[in-house]
Amino acid sequence: MQSEFVIVVADVYCKWTGEYPIYRCFFNQELFSERTWIWRDSYLQEEIQVQAPPGYYELHYEVLGLSDAKLKIRNVRIKTGPGHINPKGLIQIYTPERSK
Repeated sequence: MQSEFVIVVADVYCKWTGEYPIYRCFFNQELFSERTWIWRDSYLQEEIQVQAPPGYYELHYEVLGLSDAKLKIRNVRIKTGPGHINPKGLIQIYTPERSK
């Protein structure tokens, strides 16, 4: 089965106190990034580049350790490639129809 290239974008917000929190981003249980959040009163537009076969995928974020931080993920969208976000929040990658 042929894989497709998509770019998924998510707006990541973090409220925190104390030490800089560390968070991880997973795409279908595969670790894509681990970052230390150092910003205040800002959010990140995180882009995830994926080459994967058609199917349904989950985007998941978690804060590490005992940090007093809370993440909010908003506006998950497909920037490039054959995919969309379904009503349950899963990312669907599909094979586009080719013109003859």
